[in-house]
This record gives sequence, structure tokens and C-alpha cells, in this order.
Amino acid sequence: MAYLMIVDDDEDFAAAAAKALGRDGHEVRVELEIGKAVAGLRDRRPDLLILDVMFPEDASAGFELARRVAAGDDGFGPIPILMLTAINMKFPLGFGMADADESWMPVQGFVEKPVDLDVLRRRVLALLRPVAKHS
Repeated sequence: MAYLMIVDDDEDFAAAAAKALGRDGHEVRVELEIGKAVAGLRDRRPDLLILDVMFPEDASAGFELARRVAAGDDGFGPIPILMLTAINMKFPLGFGMADADESWMPVQGFVEKPVDLDVLRRRVLALLRPVAKHS
């Protein structure tokens, strides 16, 4: 299957998501901090990056990392990104895929928190299908 990286400061969620996705046959790496995620991306390029938006040290750290990945900074190359967000829960802005674009929000999908793991599994599978067709 695929190699996935989950970047989320919620350790319980990240562990549960990794377990669920691992049962689907994926190899999953979890990083709880943006800095460690950057190092992990340098170590091995994932087939899909599952990335939270807000981190304790920076409420927009996920956005910034998504932009770095999309820009090819640090040689990350193109990596599809599934963004996890609690923005609509904290700030009712109606934030979603309509806000995605190549420069400001270079992601291929969103999943709102709290995350239903079955929804996450389906979204991961849908985003990996194009990768599998070209592999």
C-alpha cells in the first residue's frame, strides 16, 4: 500500500488514525511537531501527508508547511496533502475545499475535526487512487 505521514499535535488522535490506516495496509509515520515533520519529510517522502492546521506554537503552522511542500522547498517534491482542520469548530468561517488553491492553500482535501476515522480512511483512499494509477 502507501507510506503516509500524519502531522498532528493531538497524540491520541494521531495514534488512533495511524492504527486505523495501518489496518488498511499502509505504513504510517506520526509526527507531533512541525519541526520533526520537516525532518521526517527529508528522510522519506510520503505518498500522502495528513496535516493538521493549528499547532500550539503557531496557529498556522500547517498552512506554512503545506506551502513549503507545494513549493518544493527543501526538495520535498510534490506530495498530496489532506488537511485536518478544527477551524470551523473554533471560528465558524465555512472553511473548506473552495478555499484551496495552488499558492495560499495547496491541499488536495480537507477533513474536519473531530475526525471520523472511517471518513478519514475513505478520503485517504480517494486521494491515493491517482497516485496508484501513475505508479
